[in-house]
Amino acid sequence: MKFALALTLIIVIYSAPPGGYHLVWSDEFEGNGIDGSKWVYDIGGGGWGNNEYEYYTNRGENAYVSGGKLHIKAIKESYEGKEYTSARMKTKGKFEFQYGYVEASIALPRGQGIWPAFWMLGNNIDSAGWPVCGEIDILEAINTENKVYSTCHWDANGHASYGTNSGNFDITQFHTYHLYWDKEYIRAGVDGKQHYEIIIKDGTGNTGALHNKYFFLLNVAVGGNWPGFEIDNNQFPTEMVVDYIRVYQP
Repeated sequence: MKFALALTLIIVIYSAPPGGYHLVWSDEFEGNGIDGSKWVYDIGGGGWGNNEYEYYTNRGENAYVSGGKLHIKAIKESYEGKEYTSARMKTKGKFEFQYGYVEASIALPRGQGIWPAFWMLGNNIDSAGWPVCGEIDILEAINTENKVYSTCHWDANGHASYGTNSGNFDITQFHTYHLYWDKEYIRAGVDGKQHYEIIIKDGTGNTGALHNKYFFLLNVAVGGNWPGFEIDNNQFPTEMVVDYIRVYQP
């Protein structure tokens, strides 16, 4: 009994924002619809270089709020020349930040060819392009794996990246994912257990882009360069469900 209590306390400590941090932005998805003051949509097919199979829409069929949660749903249907639809939402131009503690409760889809993600891009992407703008992937999952990946991408005289994975757990259930980002480190984990760390102090390794201001993205891709192009059509419709996203800063 004492051991179990101690373990619970450890989880609480490491899955909470650092001392002195306060909430600066959140979406609890409690309203009747997606908050247009917080989110906009990417619309189009192909995944902008990833060779994805879906067409991203701004339709209520693909992204909606219900039961206090955001649902991003991938559907098998012919639409705008593609065989699948989904949604890709972002806070670009609505909320962008530098450094902080991010916490989100998310349940992920799992299936051959599916690729959900909660990630961030540098807000200078339109002028600098990718990967010069930088990218911070809080979580990605692919195919039927029971794990998530956390990765950073940047430019170091060419594309550079560093990523690790969480190890196995049931990603289809709600879990608490976190990102701790300051001037020295980017760290990520799930349910209080850290699985990712990269040193960015003083832009070491040409990581200066990882000190930019960033915006959030949420999406569910179908197929693409990473999960590959074998799709299990029996899984559709399938969805990522987000209970909340919160950002804390000193």
